[in-house]
Amino acid sequence: MNEQISVIQLILEASIPVQIVMLILLLLSIISWVMIVQRWMVLSSASKGVLSFEQRFWSGMDLSQLYKEGSQMQKENIPVVGMENIFRAGFKEFMRLRQQASVDAEAIMEGAQRAMRVAYAREEEKLEKHLSFLATVGSVSPYIGLLGTVIGIMNAFIGLATQAQATLQVVAPNIAEALFATGLGLFAAIPAVVAYNRYTSTVDSVSSSYITFSDEFSSILHRQIHTS
Repeated sequence: MNEQISVIQLILEASIPVQIVMLILLLLSIISWVMIVQRWMVLSSASKGVLSFEQRFWSGMDLSQLYKEGSQMQKENIPVVGMENIFRAGFKEFMRLRQQASVDAEAIMEGAQRAMRVAYAREEEKLEKHLSFLATVGSVSPYIGLLGTVIGIMNAFIGLATQAQATLQVVAPNIAEALFATGLGLFAAIPAVVAYNRYTSTVDSVSSSYITFSDEFSSILHRQIHTS
């Protein structure tokens, strides 16, 4: 309990510039943790969605039936995300162009592939959302903490200059607040860096699955349009 009070006391008695640095770092840490949890939910859902949809897609189910299932899910307010959105965009455009007698096979394929590329870009944007913020927190926080450290050490030396006799008691509070600012900077930066690296790897893996599926689905549509 005494240790906790001493830390709070340290913050309250710190100089105004150091308190501002601490406040900024605390806010960055809180926001980054919110982003970390939110990104974890989104990316976990995307990874599970890839496995779930691939299992349904390769089960031999008719593509029209698979599309209808997705439409029914949307009516029931069940989110349709990731790979299934790419499938739905490509299949919808494929069927729309195929019903037009004036459109040749190559134009149909080009339209379906273009629709899938647009859907893929949107899904990739959803996956990468807020990752740049985590990267920024991870790279900037140590320097903000270092700024607080420099200010704290400067205050310590200024305190020494005004004293006839240099004692640890005079410089200890300023040195402590300087080190505390450094610690806060690392506390904000380390989780953000770890999460950014982990999530970037997950995004790359999921995006690769999307691209592979788009190519495989394009091949299926190509065979379908040339054998019918």
